[in-house]
Amino acid sequence: MSGKYDDIIHMERPISERHPPMTIAQRAAQFAPFAALTGYEAIIEEASRLTARQIELDEDAKEELNRTLSELAARTDPPGEPVRVKLTWFEPDGLKLGGAYRTETVTLRRIDRTFRRLELSDRSLIEIDRVLDIRELTE
Repeated sequence: MSGKYDDIIHMERPISERHPPMTIAQRAAQFAPFAALTGYEAIIEEASRLTARQIELDEDAKEELNRTLSELAARTDPPGEPVRVKLTWFEPDGLKLGGAYRTETVTLRRIDRTFRRLELSDRSLIEIDRVLDIRELTE
């Protein structure tokens, strides 16, 4: 059987005198930047990230929280001396359903009863409905 490339099919591969042969790792690295599914790994990572659901307080806990907030409001309204508190609140996730609970020591600037939110000294706002616990710190 006589084919078009029979004269070269069994020849040795030519070796360049100018460029040394690449290792297997070097040859594979040429294709590393190519990703057929760009962003797929990020999507999988985001889907596997866990979030918590917001806890619904029972009536006793709501009453205790309201009592504490009333005491703090009396001290900060009209805007008076800021109060250091240990605050636990639910922070919703911006990308998916749920969120996470955060506990931090913050400075409470005032309580806005009209819009039902806490204003902290850094001007950030936290909705009262997201607060799980608030305790005044005594120095």
